[in-house]
Amino acid sequence: MLHLRMITPHHLTEQVVELIDQTVGTTHLVVLAGAARDPEGDLVLCDVAREAADELLQEMRGLGLDQSGSIAVENIDLSISRRADAAEEEAPGEAADAVIWEQLAEATHEESTLTITYAAFMIVATMIAACGVVLDNAILIVGAMAVGPEFGPLAGVCTGLVQRRPRLAWRSLSALLIGFAAAIAATTVFSLGMDALGLFHEGMLDAPRPNTSFIWQPDPFSFVVALLAGVAGMLSLTSAKAGALVGVAISVTTVPAAANSAVALSYGGFAQMWGSAEQLLLNLLGIILSGTLTLIAWKLLWRTQQNRMIRKPGAPRRGRGGL
Repeated sequence: MLHLRMITPHHLTEQVVELIDQTVGTTHLVVLAGAARDPEGDLVLCDVAREAADELLQEMRGLGLDQSGSIAVENIDLSISRRADAAEEEAPGEAADAVIWEQLAEATHEESTLTITYAAFMIVATMIAACGVVLDNAILIVGAMAVGPEFGPLAGVCTGLVQRRPRLAWRSLSALLIGFAAAIAATTVFSLGMDALGLFHEGMLDAPRPNTSFIWQPDPFSFVVALLAGVAGMLSLTSAKAGALVGVAISVTTVPAAANSAVALSYGGFAQMWGSAEQLLLNLLGIILSGTLTLIAWKLLWRTQQNRMIRKPGAPRRGRGGL
């Protein structure tokens, strides 16, 4: 269940209450007239099953509530109520399959913004991977994959494309490209510094590396794995199963490819550098392609399920007003 808190202008309160009453999966409706001060209006509270939340939020945006008032959504960790159980039963579909597009857009907006923290994680992850490729250490490579924050911007690009939000897609793509460019530049300097200290040398890069040579030798499996990782990653985000994202991060060769490219560049190994760049590009394109298609398919599937019964019997059907 989700808890909704709305500040509604006085002239919209009755419409909001009526909308909540007509939507399946809603309960625990509370109206506090005149309780809001900034903005001025009424406070409306209700609980809604996750399966019905997206439709209800879109309808409220259609009323202009996001412009003239406010809508806040919170997860309910525990709700002991027969009414809540009944609301979940009458809502279409399953909560684990429900997609709340506003929540997805907000999550990807935060994860895909170019910040100092994001850049720092990207640079540190690439430096860890650089140590892994030089030492041919698979454990360091896996650790660097887990640390890398690149899936947030990738998800932002997919979400922006599906929701037709060019600003979100462009901001995410900018964060992704700038982040990798900064990481490669910083890791190139890092590699030169490690070489000056005698910890790296060119022979380590040219030596046989059975555990990490795949990083700069892309093959069809590179693209296939990226496609599968994109599907898994978007399913993880839409179903709020964030734990699966760690597995997604470890399954793709983005950060290690950037690291190998940087180390090869520092020694003038252009063959490995271009091979690593190709590996990186294949992974990024594969994730964006499959992630976008997954969101499109999920949107169509969930809309079909919602059309079964999103309004209570006898309630008029309103036009969707959102994404």
